[in-house]
Amino acid sequence: MSLKAGIVGLPNVGKSTLFNAITKKNILAANYPFATIDPNVGMVTVPDERLSYLNDLYLPKSLVPTTFEFTDIAGLVKGASKGEGLGNKFLSHIRETDAIVEVVRCFDGEFITHVEGKTDPIRDIEIINVELILADLEIIENRLTKIIKKAETTKDKETVLEVNTLTKAKTNLEQNIPLRRVEFTPEELLIMRPFNFITLKPLIYAANVLEEDVIVGDNNYTKLLKEYASKEQSGVIVMCAKMESELSELSDDDKKVFLEELGIKNSGLDKLIFATYNLLGLATFFTSGPDECRAWTFKKGMNAKACAGLIHSDIEKGFIKAEITSFDNLKEYGSELKVKEAGKLRLEGKDYLMQDGDIVYFRFNV
Repeated sequence: MSLKAGIVGLPNVGKSTLFNAITKKNILAANYPFATIDPNVGMVTVPDERLSYLNDLYLPKSLVPTTFEFTDIAGLVKGASKGEGLGNKFLSHIRETDAIVEVVRCFDGEFITHVEGKTDPIRDIEIINVELILADLEIIENRLTKIIKKAETTKDKETVLEVNTLTKAKTNLEQNIPLRRVEFTPEELLIMRPFNFITLKPLIYAANVLEEDVIVGDNNYTKLLKEYASKEQSGVIVMCAKMESELSELSDDDKKVFLEELGIKNSGLDKLIFATYNLLGLATFFTSGPDECRAWTFKKGMNAKACAGLIHSDIEKGFIKAEITSFDNLKEYGSELKVKEAGKLRLEGKDYLMQDGDIVYFRFNV
């Protein structure tokens, strides 16, 4: 399952510094080297101690973590929706992502000039909101121009539903309300899916602060940002992009020691990856053995047969049963044999809803 998050923000807010940290991040370096797909695309592993445990238990020939793709999108400026800066190129890159990480500057400092003159996180957010709203409005207006007459003359149900849905979206956007804040029915969401509206994508804010603020806690800017985000039910991760870049240069052991000395459990980048993963409603199941231990990403609510298809379409087509135990059970009993002896290995059918941490062996026949 290919997952993409776009990193957006105004110029000089720390977006590129954060992305540079991401491109150097490699939790399981010996087994899964970092891959640069494009100059502005980085693939990172999702931190998961469970996979490390499976690696130590099975000593497999291959270890494959689940991955996440971050795209560093060119700094946004006022007028992007009308072609300013990289304009339409910038917006097309956002449309291709599953979620948006918006980096917001939450620190003062003359050493880095703010493009708008001074630090104001809410103003920065509103600038980006306006540009993204205008971009979605343009698509809606162009589409409505083409189909309104057809809906009026033919009374075709599908066309009428599309007109009503897009009109509802347009009305909210004109009131400066991003589509992710609007309640839509499943039918309406289905209508909107092909348009890939930017403001409908889930969003999380990355508050970029100075290193001392990571240790001490919220500053006045992050407090304002969290208050703003809570109103739209978006999350906020407080982090120092500069510190994350420095951490990315360290070995795992050195990084752990450094964070412990600061009294921090997880780096800001790890928190951001976790938060983005959860934002999309994702979870992980595992396949394990002496040949390969692998983490697989799935959408919460997927059944066993659909998850089998993530491995191979033939496994989904020929699905018979799934042998499943939980990671917690394996860790508690220490081996597959003891899990079986304890009666903790079970057979599940195609409609079983997969759970985070399931360790599975799919039985199938093609």
